[in-house]
Amino acid sequence: MSKVTSKFVCQSCGAISAKWIGQCEVCKSWNTMIEEVHDTPRHKTQVPSDFFKTVSNSCDDYVRNTTVFEELNRALGGGFVSGEVVLIGGSPGIGKSTLLLQILLNKISCIDTYLYISAEESVTQVSMRAKRIGVDNQQLLIAATSSLEQICAALEKSCEHSIVVIDSIQTIFSSLIQSPPGSISQVRYCTQELINIAKKKGIIILIVGHITKDGEISGPKTLEHMVDCVLYFEGEKAYDYRVLRCVKNRFGPTDEIGVFSMESDGLHEVQNPSAFFLSEHNENVSGVSVFAGIEGTRPILSEIQALVSYTNVAIPKRSSIGFDSNRLAMLVAVLSSRCRLSFANRDVYLNVAGGLRIVEPAIDLAVIAAIISAYKQKPLSAGSVFFGEISLSGEVRQSHCAYIRAKEAKKLGFSEIYCSYKTEDFDNQIDIGITKIKNIIDFNKNI
Repeated sequence: MSKVTSKFVCQSCGAISAKWIGQCEVCKSWNTMIEEVHDTPRHKTQVPSDFFKTVSNSCDDYVRNTTVFEELNRALGGGFVSGEVVLIGGSPGIGKSTLLLQILLNKISCIDTYLYISAEESVTQVSMRAKRIGVDNQQLLIAATSSLEQICAALEKSCEHSIVVIDSIQTIFSSLIQSPPGSISQVRYCTQELINIAKKKGIIILIVGHITKDGEISGPKTLEHMVDCVLYFEGEKAYDYRVLRCVKNRFGPTDEIGVFSMESDGLHEVQNPSAFFLSEHNENVSGVSVFAGIEGTRPILSEIQALVSYTNVAIPKRSSIGFDSNRLAMLVAVLSSRCRLSFANRDVYLNVAGGLRIVEPAIDLAVIAAIISAYKQKPLSAGSVFFGEISLSGEVRQSHCAYIRAKEAKKLGFSEIYCSYKTEDFDNQIDIGITKIKNIIDFNKNI
């Protein structure tokens, strides 16, 4: 016997309600509750005798399947793991399909079968892109279908050492779900079925996810919790660079990034991102500073540009690109209160050169330095880099991995670093000057 139930699911956040309501009680969206019918079978579940296992019998050493892209291996924590499900998101046209196709076109260690399943493009379109990339892999098989049942049947016949690309999950549908493709129920159900096959057969599955207006993967946040690894492919279309950022990884560290450059024949790795982002750095211009940042375990130097201009409007602007606007407003308020700098009739604009997006708090000191330099129309000292978090009291707080940041700065030819007064001494390890700052009041006097 089976029981037919009906429920209403929000298509924005996945919230469930027993009856229809005009506004979702969770995300407050209007007219997003869609009725879904579920046929739930009633049966007893049998538990096998070996259901529980000891730790020693169930924990096996897993092998990393490395690709030819060292940047991708870095973001993944060393490479793919058998049975791993990876969710990849990015804005339209950023290069997700190109990246995944290049992964399959190049040989991967311990992989025998390469499958590319496209639900958005035809086989001819995918083949044309593969021809443009210029790499040929005779083992790559391409299929165009949006039926989950066909995909699962094909994966059941594949061998254990296989890697599969699903492009994309929002266009895959199952005939067992009444809602249309792309709905919350379809996305969750199809993803769960693919995960079950991956764990059962030991297949590596790469799933493409669409991006919403907020820059997050479309669907409920639980979709990211279901998979083993979540990668975001970031970048501006006006720039050639692309950043592959890992935000979740069950088989390795998070917050690792891989940097690529989009060329006419596909994506190319950027071995030295710091030199890439500082290629047009000008030391003789006011309002420009260099930030020594850390992305995962990798040090990256980037240029911070600030502009302070007079305005006649009652509310001056605080605008930023690549940096949190609310944090910019807070830092301007700290400068105004602690250093007695007047920003009441001045607009403040901030830009991270190259289109890079930075969320690390250690960028505060570099932002402060650029704003003060722009305010006073005085260039900063040549060959200097900055890192340190600024508190509301104006104190410069300590940042982690100071030695790694200084080592990268020295490698690129910088001679002086400005950091917190609590930073450890490493003068005997690196031949670079260190200026320790206790608060921004003293820093402002010395510029």
